[in-house]
Amino acid sequence: MPNQEEYSEQLYTEDALLLKVKQAITDSGMPEVSIAPGYGRLLTMLVAASRSTRVLEIGALGGYSGICLCRGLRHGGRLTSLELKAEYAELAGRHLEEAGFSEAVEYKLGPALDSLKLLEAEGRTFDFFFIDADKENYPNYLEYAIKLAVPGAVIAGDNIFLRGRTLNAEKNGPAVQAMRRFNEMIAGDERLASTLLPAYDGLALAIVK
Repeated sequence: MPNQEEYSEQLYTEDALLLKVKQAITDSGMPEVSIAPGYGRLLTMLVAASRSTRVLEIGALGGYSGICLCRGLRHGGRLTSLELKAEYAELAGRHLEEAGFSEAVEYKLGPALDSLKLLEAEGRTFDFFFIDADKENYPNYLEYAIKLAVPGAVIAGDNIFLRGRTLNAEKNGPAVQAMRRFNEMIAGDERLASTLLPAYDGLALAIVK
């Protein structure tokens, strides 16, 4: 008997381009940690529903989530993607170009916190954030997202359960502790209205008040 995620995915035709992206990630030896297909579709819907035009992605990997985000952008909208590794950004850029979004995306290379400091110094603001990078900095990324957000901006954070480690009291490594802190911040920060979605590996969603 299929579980809930498997049943849900059986209702949808697999996206050929996104499957190609996942295969390229595998072939390149990159971590196979792209957002789950169901949450990829949700990102597209949320960007579209919020009528976002300035999206910030923290962690590009191979471009899977970037494509999902750009698919929801309004005409003239732009994705700013922060990526530590040049080879990851290069692969993501090729996939975004293939998807028809080469003119809608800009990549900023280097540690994300450095890029976020520069964006803050430039006075940049965004109306949608997707956090999917190194887990130990999730609390820092959340604080920056709130700083750079316009009122009503949406914040999404992936992998909040760390494949069960967040829920396991015997697991207390740096990434696990940071993710627990991130989840507590999302749930308790009075500047946010939020919820946690428990499917796949978990997704945190918040709106900046």
